[in-house]
Amino acid sequence: MDPTGVGPRLFFQRVPEGRVVKNRLHLDVRVGTGLVGGERLASLEAECARLVALGAVRVRLLTADGYDESCLVMQDIEGNEFCLD
Repeated sequence: MDPTGVGPRLFFQRVPEGRVVKNRLHLDVRVGTGLVGGERLASLEAECARLVALGAVRVRLLTADGYDESCLVMQDIEGNEFCLD
């Protein structure tokens, strides 16, 4: 839950590239908000481990590039991608 008591927020963003396969929705799940470097990675890894135990699959780690912070690409049990951000 958001500290304001409002609840989760969804942000819809257009992207220029098309998808090769059907993926109706891509979620970025905020895990490391306000964290950077090693603290952020530790937060992402902890949430990744929790979700893997529930059936999700870790796909790859996208490391910080000077513009974006690191994130983990995951898949749910149906193969839909989402990111831990």
